[in-house]
Amino acid sequence: MRALFGSLTLRGRSFMAAGGAAVLCGLGIPEPDLVRVGALLLILPLVSAMTARRSRYRLACSRRLDPPRVPAGRPTMVTARLENVSRLRTAVLLAEDVIPHSLGSRPRFVLDEIEPGGHREISYQVRSETRGKFTVGPLRARVADMFGLVEISRSFSGTNTLVVTPKIVPLPRAAAPGSWLGDGDGSMRTISAVGEDDAAPRAYQDGDSLHRVHWKSTARYGELMVRREEHQWRNTASVFLDTRRCAHAGSSAGRAASGGAGRAASGGGAGLAASGGGPSATFEFAVSAAASIGAHLTEEGFRARLITGAGETAPRGSFSDTLLDVLAVITPSHDLSLSRGTAALAHAGGQLIAVVGRLSAEEAGQLAASRRGNAPAMALVLDVSGWQSAEPVLDAPAAAQILAAAGWRVAVATAATPLAAAWQQLHRPADTAVLASEDVGPVRGGT
Repeated sequence: MRALFGSLTLRGRSFMAAGGAAVLCGLGIPEPDLVRVGALLLILPLVSAMTARRSRYRLACSRRLDPPRVPAGRPTMVTARLENVSRLRTAVLLAEDVIPHSLGSRPRFVLDEIEPGGHREISYQVRSETRGKFTVGPLRARVADMFGLVEISRSFSGTNTLVVTPKIVPLPRAAAPGSWLGDGDGSMRTISAVGEDDAAPRAYQDGDSLHRVHWKSTARYGELMVRREEHQWRNTASVFLDTRRCAHAGSSAGRAASGGAGRAASGGGAGLAASGGGPSATFEFAVSAAASIGAHLTEEGFRARLITGAGETAPRGSFSDTLLDVLAVITPSHDLSLSRGTAALAHAGGQLIAVVGRLSAEEAGQLAASRRGNAPAMALVLDVSGWQSAEPVLDAPAAAQILAAAGWRVAVATAATPLAAAWQQLHRPADTAVLASEDVGPVRGGT
């Protein structure tokens, strides 16, 4: 009985209240006609409720997202299909799709009667300015009678996941003389500045042929070193992202992570703004930069890998899928050291591209040492201290000097630096570490 009364709308309850009052007044006067009117007002909502609850419509719901993965700020079209698989014609349906507040207000639709075997489709757009994984659904349908006295809600179990990746900035193909990336065609892009005898070596492993021992590097590092496979050396790249919370600043880089690093936001998918920092945080800039660089490397035909402060990220399909899925939900870590990340970076070899936040001299030296031999290496260093200041504080050039002295190509980025401009600065000759800003000139370094 409680469920029966619970399905009444405000209009239905008003009818019953008016009917009860009319019956009492009619009995007190007495006035038989008033009692009859009151009884009608009482019975009509109850009959409508019983009829609606006995009409067991069998409905099926499916949903598709187009596309299911988008960069932050881009819209996705959601299409839900509601099908009547029963032999009864449905009444008018009120449909509502449950979505997190980060994607906007919940869409509501009024659907006409659905004939047996028929279907209706509803479409709407969602958009998120913050990256993360968001749950779309379930769909809730409410069946109303023709008088609007009764509504019965039914919820479907099916949901879909929308992945909102960091913003991907198109990067120009490097055209500077002596550039390390994008100078060749197809899969045969090479590093012209590196000769065969200087191919980046790696530590000797059991099973390696002694014919591949690189004696010059063995003498330099004090351990047995072997040459890498040439094709592996020439077409591989490692993207390193500094995820340490202490290395970043911004609107919310200091807040506690909601769910831990690399974990999807809870509560139906409430984005990463509360854990990774808002749009003005250096961490978000670094994540977007790493995603853009990784996407650019994929387009250029490189076999790339993603390395964070926790080490190398395990592949989940293609590199592009791994990159975007991981960076969609990554959050700042509580690590204080770069040791695990730089160790993985040194072991990975190939071309190195690092996106880092605040670095001490010791940390900059540690990162510089991850470069083996003459392996090409580039670092985008964020000017964290001056990120939210009107005037750059410029504490990053100290780390840039150390990296440049170790043969890295370095660009220092401020909050006003377009990522594409910083990328172009990274392809200048290796003897300069450039502050990618119109206001400050280059910072000199050695090789």
